[in-house]
Amino acid sequence: MTLTDDQLLRYSRHIILSEVGEKGQAKIAGAKVIIIGAGGLGCSVGYYLTAAGVGAITLIDNDTVELSNLQRQIAHSIHTIGMPKVFSAQKTFNALNPDVNIVPLKTRISKDNIIDLIRDYDIVIDGSDNFPTRYLVNDACVMTGKPLVSGAVLGFEGQVTTIIPGAGPCYRCLFEGPPPPGLVPSSQETGVLGALPGVIGSLQAMEVLKLILGKGEALKGELLIYNALNTAFRKVKFPKDPSCPVCGENPSITELIDYK
Repeated sequence: MTLTDDQLLRYSRHIILSEVGEKGQAKIAGAKVIIIGAGGLGCSVGYYLTAAGVGAITLIDNDTVELSNLQRQIAHSIHTIGMPKVFSAQKTFNALNPDVNIVPLKTRISKDNIIDLIRDYDIVIDGSDNFPTRYLVNDACVMTGKPLVSGAVLGFEGQVTTIIPGAGPCYRCLFEGPPPPGLVPSSQETGVLGALPGVIGSLQAMEVLKLILGKGEALKGELLIYNALNTAFRKVKFPKDPSCPVCGENPSITELIDYK
């Protein structure tokens, strides 16, 4: 890929990095990623990947923009209240960088469609806000061999990890299965500080760009936890579990499950 004069200027701060250069920027431009969720995390990671010039970004979400979203979901505005989130975010990202092909999909993922949805992408990004989706995305990525960058936020704390099937543990190696319904409160019940998804979404974007470039060390087998109140980061290492029901030596989960 040959960069235009405008692209050389737009991405100049990337290109002068020895780890990126024009070849690296061409890799970024040729990458295809899919973001599950166009809420706080999806807006933040999508913003930075769009700014970086990732060639194709698909957004999946089934919700519409509400006033209560605007405290943290930065791709939406008062002008897009009532609009499907994927179209609101598409409008914002298109205005930021027309180089990027933003594909909005207003749908809810399920065991019946997720394999087809992620099949053609290089990297999957989970910005969902519920455990059933988180486990469904993990399992589908393991079964299809797709790298997954997973993030979560609640209250004043967030976490990020990167799953590389076949080269490290999966989400179930860390947490075998979703908690019973109602055991862990949602952000609607406990709240979330508005800037927190920006921190975690930015970290997810960084993980994605490192994977595309093949540079640095991904959070493989590590859960990065951020506590905003203490301004503290800590890493929790977790190994591949030989008895993991999805990626272990004798997996018991061989077909996708929809948790309700």
